[in-house]
Amino acid sequence: METVKIKINGREYDVPKNSTVLEAARAAKIDIPTLCYLKDINEIGACRLCLVEVKGARGLVTSCVYPVNEGMEVFTNTPKVQQARKLNLELLLSNHEKKCLSCVRSTDCELQKLCRDYGVEETHFGGTRTQYEIDDSSPSIVRDNNKCILCRRCVAACHKMQGIGVIGPNDRGFDTHIGCAFEVKLADTTCINCGQCIVACPVGALYEKDDTQKIMDAIADPTKHVAICAAPSIRATIGESFGYAPGTDVEGKMVAAMKALGFDGVYDMNLTADLTIMEEATELLDRVNNGGKLPLITSCSPGWIKYCEHYFPQFTDNLSTCKSPQQMFGAMYKTYYAQKMGLDPKDIVFVSAIPCTAKKFEVGRDGQSAAGVPDVDVAITTRELARMIQKAGIDFCALDDEKFDAPFEIGSGAGAIFGATGGVMEAALRMAAEVILGEKLEKVEFNDVRGIAGIKTAAYKLGDMEVKVAVASGTANAKKLLEAVEAGELDVQFIEIMACPGGCVNGGGQPYQPAVVRNNVNLRELRASVLYNADANMELRKSQDNPAVNRLYEEFLGKPGSHKAHEILHTHYVKRGM
Repeated sequence: METVKIKINGREYDVPKNSTVLEAARAAKIDIPTLCYLKDINEIGACRLCLVEVKGARGLVTSCVYPVNEGMEVFTNTPKVQQARKLNLELLLSNHEKKCLSCVRSTDCELQKLCRDYGVEETHFGGTRTQYEIDDSSPSIVRDNNKCILCRRCVAACHKMQGIGVIGPNDRGFDTHIGCAFEVKLADTTCINCGQCIVACPVGALYEKDDTQKIMDAIADPTKHVAICAAPSIRATIGESFGYAPGTDVEGKMVAAMKALGFDGVYDMNLTADLTIMEEATELLDRVNNGGKLPLITSCSPGWIKYCEHYFPQFTDNLSTCKSPQQMFGAMYKTYYAQKMGLDPKDIVFVSAIPCTAKKFEVGRDGQSAAGVPDVDVAITTRELARMIQKAGIDFCALDDEKFDAPFEIGSGAGAIFGATGGVMEAALRMAAEVILGEKLEKVEFNDVRGIAGIKTAAYKLGDMEVKVAVASGTANAKKLLEAVEAGELDVQFIEIMACPGGCVNGGGQPYQPAVVRNNVNLRELRASVLYNADANMELRKSQDNPAVNRLYEEFLGKPGSHKAHEILHTHYVKRGM
């Protein structure tokens, strides 16, 4: 790697020749504040917080876009630099709704932190402040432009990372604001509710629609039976909301906290991840052996499903008809469990704790009411669950570990890895391989489909059959993959797609992390490692070996792919088009 010598604050460093001043400074462990910068996504120098002095340059320069060169001298913390940053913060505040005490991002806001760091209490700039109507039309996402700082991180996440681009800057000058084309409401666009715009936003201009009060009201109602299940990735991330480092497994404390909130049952969604594999692998083998529509494409990610319906409606017949693990759990709870316990499905309030804002859209889809009522009543994000725990005064870190409730407490390692990109594929292969080979697998890892690469392909020789698979995460990568399949450039039988880059561990409902963390820490890898470690340490690592799942089939469903299983565990899709 070719390097150049530069000086930062009087000290000499060797830095990569093609790096920016910001990258060079961070490599030297010198922090330069930013608000608009997201590495590889949004490098536009818009917020003017990363200003530095460069010897010989005219005025201050934006370090996030200013390239280094041999002999450069950079000063990151001079009085002139500090004053400029403070002035720019005051300018941002001059058109910012400062309701910090009630803001969902209070104490977790990048603008708030910088104002505290630079001693900015109020702006000296008066005059007109723009007023915007809050757009809460979406079932998942709320936009409040009164708090927007025009950093455009949400725009970059939607356009560059997800390849969708339903939001962007409208108007010019003082009237510039982020919105949809022709000022239509977000719900009336092809938004897939993935929530990547929310995790990109540094302030409180974007947030998920809060459904926590519905749950607390239900818990307080003695006529309601309120149960909750937690998605695989929640145990790997919710600890971040309580000060734990990314990559910390807090399953036991999470379960204890949910029980302390007053739920009548606290369950592990790993169980229905296993149930999904039983149905989906059976569906794959049926299509392969009987001439069904191929490639079969997974259906666990509701953001991906809506993307497919809008942007690739020609592939909706390729989608697995399996409901997602979230919806399967609610369906089984309001049918099998309700019958077993003598409960009226109408009196059950079933909640899912999930990493995904798109799940809020999914609960209202057609074909998701096996018992004649919605399978799932409320879906809350990891962030919402954390806020419920905090509001209830529960000391999360001091809790003793507890276990999930029976009879849905058993999940396999295959179910655990659902939360990472490639996990659904690997779990399905663990079952399909045993069915095809007619023998037990000695080695259950399928490492070719692991990792955070946007697109992965692999082929496995299983007896006389070669199973060719592909995995994509992030809808921009899904587009590339599907276009290759459509053009005949890629021949596969089974595809896993997750709407969020890296899978559920990087979902739009996961805990906020500031840009300085997102730019310098591999959150996807750290969070996914929790799930793979859990899998590696489990005795039960294949969905088909889960005794709780097998009991569901023996007592209620019959067998995978049965008529009853289709009535309860499968659904349908629509061709929405653009």
